[in-house]
Amino acid sequence: MPEVSIIIPARNEEKFIGRCLKSIISQDYPKGSLEILVIDGFSQDKTREIVEKYKIQATSCKLRLLDNPKKFTPFGLNIGIKNSRGEIIIRMDAHAEYEKDYISKCVKYLKEYRADNVGGAIKTLPSENTATAKSIAAVLSGPMGAASAFRLGSVKTIETDTVFGGCYRKDVFDKVGLFDERMLRSQDIEFNKRLKKSGGKIILAPDIRSVYYPQATLSGFLKHNFLDGFWVTYPLKFKIRYFSLRHLMPLILTSALIVSLMISFSLPGKMIFILIFGPYLFFVILASLRIFLKEGLKCFLVTPSVIFCRHFGYGLGSLWGLIRCAMK
Repeated sequence: MPEVSIIIPARNEEKFIGRCLKSIISQDYPKGSLEILVIDGFSQDKTREIVEKYKIQATSCKLRLLDNPKKFTPFGLNIGIKNSRGEIIIRMDAHAEYEKDYISKCVKYLKEYRADNVGGAIKTLPSENTATAKSIAAVLSGPMGAASAFRLGSVKTIETDTVFGGCYRKDVFDKVGLFDERMLRSQDIEFNKRLKKSGGKIILAPDIRSVYYPQATLSGFLKHNFLDGFWVTYPLKFKIRYFSLRHLMPLILTSALIVSLMISFSLPGKMIFILIFGPYLFFVILASLRIFLKEGLKCFLVTPSVIFCRHFGYGLGSLWGLIRCAMK
C-alpha cells in the first residue's frame, strides 16, 4: 500500500484534537504506511499536550508535532506538505472524526478514478448539548445553510469542484503549486480551482464519511461566517477569483435588503423590501419548522437567529471584503 501522510493544521483545538487523532489511529489502513503530522500554530491551550500524549499511544504509525510560527492554516498546510514523506497526502480537520475506512477508501478511489483529489460526505453534529449548537448543526445540514455537495450529500460518486479536506497525490503539488498563503481562509477552494483549471479531476464519494463539529454559540457562528464571507471577495485584491454564484448569494441578499431599507422612506422602497424579505422570511420559517419536528421547540426558537447569522454574517463579510478591496 502507498505511504500516506495525514496533515492536520491546528490551533487551540483541545476540545477536538484527541477525538480526531483517536479516529485516525484506529483506521484500518496499514499502520506502517501511515504518518500523521499535526502542525500547531502555537496553541495556548492543551492542544500540544494532548498531541504529545497520542504520540506515545500511536506506536504503529508515525505521529509528529510541527510548529507553525505564522499560525494561520495555509502556512500550516504547506509546512506539512514540505515535511511529509508519503506519496499521498490527506488534509484532515481537527474539528472532525473519521470513519475507520476513511483513508483506505480515499486511496482506493484516488486510484480507481485516476483522480487528483478525492473527498467524501460530512455529517454535521452539534459541538455541545445545547439548543443553539443543535440548531447550528441542523442548519448546516440543510439547504438553507449549505450549498456544497459534500454537506448536503450525494447518492453516487460524482466529479465536483471541491471537497471537504481532500486526498491528493503528492505530485499534484509539484504540478499546481502549494496552497496560496495569502488566502487565510478558503485556501482549499482556491487550490481546487487551480487544480481543475490545470485539468485535474476531483471526486466526491459519498461512502467516504466523517463527522464535523461546528461552532456552538451564536457569536462564534456569526464571526465564522463573517470571515468566510470576507474571504470570498477580499482575494480580488490579489487578483484571485475562485468563487461561484453560490458563494455570492448571501452578498446579493444582504446588499438588496440594505439598499431597499435605505430607500424605504418611499412607497416603492417599502414594496421592494417586502418583496425581498417576505419570501425570504417564509423560507426561514419553513426551515425552522423542519428543525422543530426533529429537535423540538427550543431549537425552533433559536433557528431563525442561526439562519440570519449564516446568511447576513456571510453577506456582510463579503460586503466588507469588497470595501477593503477598494481601500488602499
